[in-house]
Formats: sequence, structure tokens, C-alpha cells
Amino acid sequence: MEWLQKIYIKYQEVIRYILFGVLTTVVNIAVFILFDTVFNIPYLIANAISIIAAILFAFFTNKKYVFKTESSTFKIAFKEFYLFTGLRLISGLFDMLSMWILVDFMNLETNFSKILTQFIIVISNYMFSKLYIFK
Repeated sequence: MEWLQKIYIKYQEVIRYILFGVLTTVVNIAVFILFDTVFNIPYLIANAISIIAAILFAFFTNKKYVFKTESSTFKIAFKEFYLFTGLRLISGLFDMLSMWILVDFMNLETNFSKILTQFIIVISNYMFSKLYIFK
């Protein structure tokens, strides 16, 4: 059991990122399905809403639980938020473009397309967060 604790200590940031990344992805997909399937909102609008919800959820969970950063001033906190949302909006644009290509050109179902795009988004978002925001 001690070896498991050593592994967790060594890789705890990655483990927490994966956990909250999964939860962020669940938020993203759940909000998308809610607006796309339940409320019958056009899929690109539903996707934009889900991206915004996921970005907000991810910022607060990444800051507090994954990278455990404390902002000593409002200016620092705002800078983290600005960088985080800015970089996540870049991956959000990729998400929107991917959805458009998969749904309109490849004729894939919207919910399946949303799940498919999330694999690449999670990896790119970790790199953005680790290298540029919560350093």
C-alpha cells in the first residue's frame, strides 16, 4: 500500500488534473446534451454554451484543487483568469470547428461528435494550463 501512496505523491498533480479534467469534460458534454437534445438549441450554440460552462468550472477547480495556486492580489487572480479563459477559448474554437466539420461535413451525430472532440481538448488544455497559466 505504501508504494501506491508514493505513486500518488509523485504524480498527484497529474492525477488531480485527470480527475478534474474528466469532471470538466462531463460538465461540457452534459451541458451540450442538455441544450442540444433536451432544449433543441442549434448544436453550435449549445456547444458554445457548454464550452463557457466548462471553462468556468475548469478555472476554479484547476486553480483550487489541481495546481493549488493562491493569488495574493486581484491583479494576479485576474491575470490567471484572463490567460486561462483566453487559452481555453483557443481550444474552444478548435472544439467549434471540429463539431462543424464532424456534423456538417462528415454527417456524424452531434453527441458522438462532441465526445470525440473532447479527447484532443483535454490534452491541449493540460499543456496550456501547466506551461502558461498556473506555473
